[in-house]
Amino acid sequence: MANSAGSKKRARQATKRNKHNSQIRAKVRTFIKKVSYALDAGNKEEAQGGYVAMQKMIDQSVSKGLMHKNQAARKKARINAQIKAL
Repeated sequence: MANSAGSKKRARQATKRNKHNSQIRAKVRTFIKKVSYALDAGNKEEAQGGYVAMQKMIDQSVSKGLMHKNQAARKKARINAQIKAL
């Protein structure tokens, strides 16, 4: 447990940031799922539209340090390849 005033503040900040970051991560996962559901349905137009929004969310999460840039590139490349294969 935090004892000093500074460590108590840091604990508060950590919980606040954790909540914010988990919301962003959940939003990114939701966008990825939307695109994958469109791919499963064979709807190329919907998948392409969702891909643009998903790409923006992934890039934002990378800039905030929530996702590694190589992981983001890998996810985008794999989903883009699936869209092109339709």
